[in-house]
Amino acid sequence: MRYIVYKTKRFDRELNRYSKEDYRRVEKLFTQLRENPYVGDQLQIKMLREKRLGEKRIYYLVFDDLRAVLVIAFSNKKVQQKVIDFIIKNINYFRTYLEELLNN
Repeated sequence: MRYIVYKTKRFDRELNRYSKEDYRRVEKLFTQLRENPYVGDQLQIKMLREKRLGEKRIYYLVFDDLRAVLVIAFSNKKVQQKVIDFIIKNINYFRTYLEELLNN
């Protein structure tokens, strides 16, 4: 069964700073995530994943019960732990955000 892939506004803003080639690579990743949201590396918890695209990393949460993926942020290795900590601290917010997207 396919998953629905959503992005946060933060991710959209970050994506706009990157090249068209990076944008195409992200779109390809979204296609993969629809079929298998577990393509990336698991981080501290099962639902938090990271997919490397060259020097960049994309972070996302997989919500199996909602059959949805929420792509949250880009980062580089330098700020990786800061981004992971932010996502874990705000995981309930991201779930609520995704539920609102699904209801609209």
